[in-house]
This record gives sequence, C-alpha cells and structure tokens, in this order.
Amino acid sequence: MEVRVGIRQVAKEIVVESDQTADQLMEALHEALASHGLLALSDVHGRRVLVPSDGIGYVELGAEHARPVGFGTI
Repeated sequence: MEVRVGIRQVAKEIVVESDQTADQLMEALHEALASHGLLALSDVHGRRVLVPSDGIGYVELGAEHARPVGFGTI
C-alpha cells in the first residue's frame, strides 16, 4: 500500500510503499497523534521512516492491492 505523508511547511511529501494494512496504519497514526510522539512507518524493503506527529499535515493511504502494470504473460 502506498502511503503519502505531507509535512507542514515542506513542499515535498514522504512516500512509503508499506506492507501494512490500512487498519494498522490508522492505528499507528492515532497512537502517534494522541501521544504527540513519532509516526513509525516501515516499507516493503524493511526500512523505517519516523515522522514527528507535530509536523504531520496529512496522510494519504492508497489502495491496498495495487494493480500490476506491465506486459507480462497472461
């Protein structure tokens, strides 16, 4: 799932391709905002992205199952 995080007063957004579900991401976001802590996201390659919750402008969650693109065999 593609996750886009907009940071306040920063033109570029953070884009992470995560293997977490939308419910897991929503829970992590709620916890980060409630505690004024860090939003921790992990991508499909095992990297972790930490975003201070005070700087979050918006979070956009993409579709859970992206359609494959390409000219593969059918």
